Amino acid sequence: MSAGTEREPMIRPPALRTGWAASASRLELFFDLAYVLVVYELAATFLKDMTWSGFGTFVSLFVAIWMSWVGYTLYANRFDTDDVVFRIAKLAATLSIAGCAAAASAATSSFSTPFAMSFLAGRLILLLLHARAWRHIPDARPTIGVYLTTIAVSSVLWAVSLAVVGPARYWLWAVAVAADAAGPVIATWRDNHLPLHMEHLPERFGLLVILVLGEAVGGAATGVHDTMWVAPAVAVGVAGFVIAAAMWWNYFDVTAASSAASLQRRDDDERGGKAADERHDLFVYGHLPLALGIVMAGVGVEDLVLHPDALPSAGGWTLAAGLVLFLAGCALILGGSRRSWRATWPWPTAAIPIVLAVAAVGQWNALLLVAGFALLCLALAVRGTLSRRSDTEGRASCEDGAR
Repeated sequence: MSAGTEREPMIRPPALRTGWAASASRLELFFDLAYVLVVYELAATFLKDMTWSGFGTFVSLFVAIWMSWVGYTLYANRFDTDDVVFRIAKLAATLSIAGCAAAASAATSSFSTPFAMSFLAGRLILLLLHARAWRHIPDARPTIGVYLTTIAVSSVLWAVSLAVVGPARYWLWAVAVAADAAGPVIATWRDNHLPLHMEHLPERFGLLVILVLGEAVGGAATGVHDTMWVAPAVAVGVAGFVIAAAMWWNYFDVTAASSAASLQRRDDDERGGKAADERHDLFVYGHLPLALGIVMAGVGVEDLVLHPDALPSAGGWTLAAGLVLFLAGCALILGGSRRSWRATWPWPTAAIPIVLAVAAVGQWNALLLVAGFALLCLALAVRGTLSRRSDTEGRASCEDGAR
């Protein structure tokens, strides 16, 4: 067990763990693998149907799965004492998400019932975990009550959806996901005094970003494999890998490093008050467009590797849209964590119209299009790194002057 001495009981009640050091556990890493499988299946299905309908289905299911991951992550961030009950619940939830992965390729058609049943199982497990925390942590009941209510509403809607067919089922899913998304926001509005663990939270989201970046790299590699290593495909694939590497650089060297430092510094200053919670919300929800954009960029690169001569194409615009979402997510995370949108100018906000301009003029050659995006992403990484180092040196100078 991770949260205390070796003689601690195997079954012990949940407790707020913000008072001790914590990092992502091996169980959390194992848990994430099931979500990676779902994302892979959703991306593969979108690649086969790059239409507006396919895009809508992909985005909708991605948001649902992402909100499921966020629910478990926020719970573990506060209450993971790593006892046997929590481990069994987390492993059972992993199985339920693996079921979603097995049904994801036809989640809105022939496999919609298995998908809904698997997703519902995950909601019910999370509901029971929150009920257990509500019982054992009286001081946290006002906030836990918000999560209990929203998860219960979501669970009921998923259960009801099993009794209906056609579009009505998917509308119920959408409302259920909206209920899940509302939980953290409502808790903040109610002047939430249940703090998040600010060492654990950035690490967990960083691990998720690494996993979805793997999907982007995999798209380039799979495309090269499927085209039998022909020279145009290899060239586009290499440029696509550069894009994935530059997104890694942009996120971890700039966005993640800066936002984590700002969150921890301001969280200490404000002692977990409402203003800190608002920053946490923007940090959390900013990762949704960021992660979605990374996966879309990977799908776009794979399509361009497979069809380098079929331009203009949906793959080119999917790649561009993915980069725009990635940059928008970076802006939300940076601006939210610093409580100042000036922190997002010129990097990364000014890059969004440049991405769109490259997409508009580069649709006649796949290699030039992907290489242009790769150079832009590298320039952004360099610009962001230099800006962050300048800010760090400036703060250090101010602190030295204050002494």
